[in-house]
Amino acid sequence: MTDKITILDFARMKSDGRKIVMVTAYDATFAGIFDEAGVDMLLVGDSLGMVVLGLPDTLSVTMEDMVRHTGAAARGRKRAFLVADMPFMSYQASVPEAVRNAGRLLQAGAEAVKLEGGRSMEAAIRAIASCDIPIMGHIGLTPQSVHRMGGYRVQGRSEGQAARLIDDALAVQDAGAFAVVLEGMPAGLAAEVTERLSIPTIGIGAGAGCDGQVLVMHDMLGLFDAFRPKFVKRFGELKNPVRDAVSAYSDAVRTGAFPDEEHSF
Repeated sequence: MTDKITILDFARMKSDGRKIVMVTAYDATFAGIFDEAGVDMLLVGDSLGMVVLGLPDTLSVTMEDMVRHTGAAARGRKRAFLVADMPFMSYQASVPEAVRNAGRLLQAGAEAVKLEGGRSMEAAIRAIASCDIPIMGHIGLTPQSVHRMGGYRVQGRSEGQAARLIDDALAVQDAGAFAVVLEGMPAGLAAEVTERLSIPTIGIGAGAGCDGQVLVMHDMLGLFDAFRPKFVKRFGELKNPVRDAVSAYSDAVRTGAFPDEEHSF
């Protein structure tokens, strides 16, 4: 695809068996780079709490954080479809508040929003979708529920858990979501969910059977070392080259080699 990607393309991609490529972006520069690289979908994830803001988890990310970074990413991309995460407590308290906050993210430049939760979030998903705001679900390992889950644990290993996740996926679809993220679940279960749904699934730590994949850009590029989930594959190791470049700049400044005549007026 070379034209602007819209929500209609993702249903066609699932139908045609074409995998959907999604990656996170939090600013205009990287959104533009990933857009040029041909990704289909950009996610302004609340993962920015850890990889950009230095927070221990996603729970302290605010609507103001998400609005600011969504606007930045929106200004950087031209072709890719832009999804923004709804942060913790921006949708759980009430349905009207969920609708208002989803609208704020679209006003900032998003083309869709994503929230965590299955059947328990059915009313919020339905209300947001009824306002013509495209919405993506997110089930399985849901980072905003880290304390209830007792940590970042794979979900759906038991028969009962698997049945609940299938029910969650169907509830998200029935409520009007156009796609759903499947995170941290056995590959076989994710493949079964993908087969049962008519909407696309985007996997992260959910195996190859999903309709697409998403990774956090800092993980994919080798820029984040605080922890490294098993499902992360590094497609680049950019931390050392960046550090080397800054060290070379520092040495040049301290020795007087920079700026030289070529870089002076």
